[in-house]
Amino acid sequence: MTTAALGSAGLWANAAQAQAQAPTSNTAAASSAGKPVILVLGDSLSAEYGLKRGEGWVPLLEKRLAQQKVAASVVNASISGDTSSGGRARFPALLTQHKPGYVVVELGANDALRGLPLTDTENNLLQITKAAKAAGAKVLIVGIQVPPNYGGDYTRRFEAVFSKVASATQSALVPFLLKGVADAPDAMTLFQADRIHPTAAAQPQLLDNVWPELRKLLPK
Repeated sequence: MTTAALGSAGLWANAAQAQAQAPTSNTAAASSAGKPVILVLGDSLSAEYGLKRGEGWVPLLEKRLAQQKVAASVVNASISGDTSSGGRARFPALLTQHKPGYVVVELGANDALRGLPLTDTENNLLQITKAAKAAGAKVLIVGIQVPPNYGGDYTRRFEAVFSKVASATQSALVPFLLKGVADAPDAMTLFQADRIHPTAAAQPQLLDNVWPELRKLLPK
């Protein structure tokens, strides 16, 4: 998340302290549909934090799949406040339960909020990706960026984590989930009152950022 629209480190701390929420989609319906499963492993940016159910980019993805007649179902296993280590810990059970053909990994923002070592974030994302691929799934890494008050060096190194994992595992990459939102001229209007989580109006842009790379992985 770059740009002054996201405010200070104190605002980031608010997000880090957000109460964890359960995954938001009907996983039973998705896994029983007989279609390849897209598993979204994310944090509050994918868990519809502060939004009405159905407004987030992940439910919008389900609608787009139906509109474009793509044979795939979506399981949203995102939890607000989750870190890369949390995602790594719960991922094996998700693999066993849902047997996804595609895994979208959107984690790391809360690692930065909590000041966790970048080497740990990189290793966690690497192990998640390797486990997914070992299970036969195709992986899309979704990158995030931190506010400029973290300093230029940290900002660059954090951003590079996602591309390094994608390159090392030959996975697809979305460089910045909030492109066109956090760096938009009217960015302030596209975020909730906490100035961290995008509004419902911004969710289609998040989907548009993810969709091109995800579509390349899906059945034709």
